[in-house]
Amino acid sequence: MLTGTACSSEGDKETKTENEQAESTANNDEPSEPVDESLAKIKLPDGFKIDYYAKNVENARSMALSPSGVLFVGTRSNDKVFAIVDKDKDGKADETITIASGLNSPNGVALKDGDLYVAEISRIIKFPKIEQNMRNNPKYEVVYDKYPSDTHHGWKYIAFGPDGKLYVPVGAPCNVCKEENPVYATITRLNADGTGMEIFAEGVRNTVGFTWHPESKELWFTDNGRDMLGDNIPNDELNLATKQGQHFGFPYCHEGEIPDPEFGKNRDCSEFVKPVQKLGPHVASLGLKFYNGNMFPEQYKNQLFIAQHGSWNRSEPIGYRVMQLAVDGKGNASNYKTFAEGWLQNGKAWGRPVDVVVMEDGALLVSDDTNNAIYRISYQK
Repeated sequence: MLTGTACSSEGDKETKTENEQAESTANNDEPSEPVDESLAKIKLPDGFKIDYYAKNVENARSMALSPSGVLFVGTRSNDKVFAIVDKDKDGKADETITIASGLNSPNGVALKDGDLYVAEISRIIKFPKIEQNMRNNPKYEVVYDKYPSDTHHGWKYIAFGPDGKLYVPVGAPCNVCKEENPVYATITRLNADGTGMEIFAEGVRNTVGFTWHPESKELWFTDNGRDMLGDNIPNDELNLATKQGQHFGFPYCHEGEIPDPEFGKNRDCSEFVKPVQKLGPHVASLGLKFYNGNMFPEQYKNQLFIAQHGSWNRSEPIGYRVMQLAVDGKGNASNYKTFAEGWLQNGKAWGRPVDVVVMEDGALLVSDDTNNAIYRISYQK
């Protein structure tokens, strides 16, 4: 393979699924040590362990956790949205419910006031009072249907911000291009009822994960770098948006300092907001969350966990892991390192992390759209 054709993993090609099953274990307060061969491959810091929270969740992607503990899961290459229920609160799901099917790449899910919002390629829909209706073929309402219909980078991660607005990205419909429609390569936001759509951030090639700092309430997001510049550039970006209207470089500048060969000739990288952290080339950094639980040791408080889906045609695959980053309320980042790895073995991936969520008990959930699973990472002193 030529190094000049490396691509990020969030392109059209997907690694084939290998559904490796785990044996069921006795119920207790914490799931027992993993007996599954695949989970035994995952390396974690001392004191941490990983178990299956749910299996056979086909193409599990973005997650949203309700106050009562119901986990809602979107899909990208599938057409379904799931609800996952742990009835006895033993750290293992008891029921997976298909809420809806026949949807157009319903990747993004978000909750507000008991309603479930789902992002398809070109629209946002809402399932009212979802927990009361999720077992009864619930009906949805169309909230907003004017987003572009391009499938290239058309799948969407969504979340409600501290301002009560729904944040919705619109990826670039290409590897690298400059479109006339200003909504491309942005993060937009709109009111919960679908009104007031506006562009919040520009120059964002393809973000499939964002979150807000628990103290500063500012938006942090990952962005997948462009392809076809080789194996080692550009890096994916971790960006901080401190206000509306900032531009993060695409398509003119990549990773804060590399001018685009075609579009960067008449622009200077100093014009744009630089990334807080370079995340690695073609690692496909997706979902991220600040750790706000109480289970992990104190040093993990407010640290950032980032799911990396992994490269799909880099000469030597990288990614396929969960990263950890120390971040403060002033926008400074440090100590970027691997937290969980092992989904890539001998150059082949049996799993690909997509999103992370912190549970009420402090455990960390990780979705995997290739092994069709939700993992639970816990800590015991």
